[in-house]
Amino acid sequence: MATATAAVPSVPTRSREVTATEPALVRRAVKAAALGNAMEWFDFGVYSYIAVTLGKVFFPSGNPTAQLLSTFGAFAAAFLVRPLGGMVFGPLGDRIGRQKVLAVTMIMMAAGTFAIGLIPSYATIGVGAPLLLLLARLVQGFSTGGEYAGASTFIAEYAPDKRRGFLGSWLEFGTLAGYIGGAGLVTLMTALLSPHDLVTWGWRVPFLIAGPMGVIGLYLRMRLEETPAFAAEIEKAESDRPKIPLREMITTQWKALLLCVGLVLVFNVTDYMLLSYMPSYLTSELHYDETHGLLVVLAVMTLMMIVQPFAGALTDRVGRRPVIAAGCAGFLALSVPALLLIRQGSLAAVGLGMGALGLLLVCFTAAMPSALPALFPTRVRYGSLSIGFNISVSLFGGTTPLVVTALISTTGNMMMPAYYMMAAAVIGGIAVWFMNESAGRPLPGSAPSVER
Repeated sequence: MATATAAVPSVPTRSREVTATEPALVRRAVKAAALGNAMEWFDFGVYSYIAVTLGKVFFPSGNPTAQLLSTFGAFAAAFLVRPLGGMVFGPLGDRIGRQKVLAVTMIMMAAGTFAIGLIPSYATIGVGAPLLLLLARLVQGFSTGGEYAGASTFIAEYAPDKRRGFLGSWLEFGTLAGYIGGAGLVTLMTALLSPHDLVTWGWRVPFLIAGPMGVIGLYLRMRLEETPAFAAEIEKAESDRPKIPLREMITTQWKALLLCVGLVLVFNVTDYMLLSYMPSYLTSELHYDETHGLLVVLAVMTLMMIVQPFAGALTDRVGRRPVIAAGCAGFLALSVPALLLIRQGSLAAVGLGMGALGLLLVCFTAAMPSALPALFPTRVRYGSLSIGFNISVSLFGGTTPLVVTALISTTGNMMMPAYYMMAAAVIGGIAVWFMNESAGRPLPGSAPSVER
């Protein structure tokens, strides 16, 4: 059997229908993919944790709830274009390669985030300020449409079959690291700067940091080779490869796409609820001290980071389905008790409630990066996962802060976050019931993969 590609000697080789990967090359692939994810979520973390300040900067003064809703509206708008980004970048990644597309998404993400830090305030240019903010968010959303699916595909196609869960879990480790970096910086600035300084100039600093971060991430991604699975695909005759991947995704992958939407729904509703919405919930709805609230969330994310690789390794031993199912059952049973603890208000109660939700979320963050790519065959994996993932995130995940804030405002029921997570857990549980176990098995359409 020929090598997967002869471009460089370090590329994995395929022999007797088995792909052998170099450990050093796998580690480089994981680092590059995780760093891009970290940068994406650094921005989301900053945006979420400084949402109250952004409302004052970019929207007319008046009702604080209206400002917060407007800020989260701009946050949610980026998710509306994510499916478009997925439909462009996903099939493109299946045609020209994962590495090339991931380099482009890195550039666009960094540029969109950096641009936010340069936008004048509403007091300076009026309605142009929120319009420019919306435009920057749309650029971010479009690029993100190809980011997560590409990064998880990249790691999954490099990883040996028996360690795919452990290696894939580092993608979400990067997510948490980005969140902690963004939230930690906002917390530090909130503690050190006066409210006036934070509104006038301090809020810009976290967004401007995205420029150098993007350059570093782009450098790492440009140094990578294509995945062995994709390299094997391009060895095939052109007639054997799908001419229009989108058509095949719709006609032959619809069952897998539905499973993907269900799994991503529970994953992202709970993720955005805990990491994006809860800081604002603590501050604006429960009138919790802003700095202490951010510190609690930072502590929860640090706990999740510590547990993440171990949970990823657990999915390799017991399977992805049992771990994801445990997370769904946990959110169904414990969302209400956890939120009641959070509403109690003491530091210990808030920490215990948030910590419980964080550990349940790890069931998803540890298993999904390896479970989702395994739903689709190699020749349409990037495109199918991009479309399924981004449709679900756009409709349910990214809209979570906006929808829950509106539900509380309309009904006056402060328990809405718990009910929303419970509903997502039911849908996720149904998806888990119908999905196949993928732990320890080759990816569909790919040869078995082992570590050299």
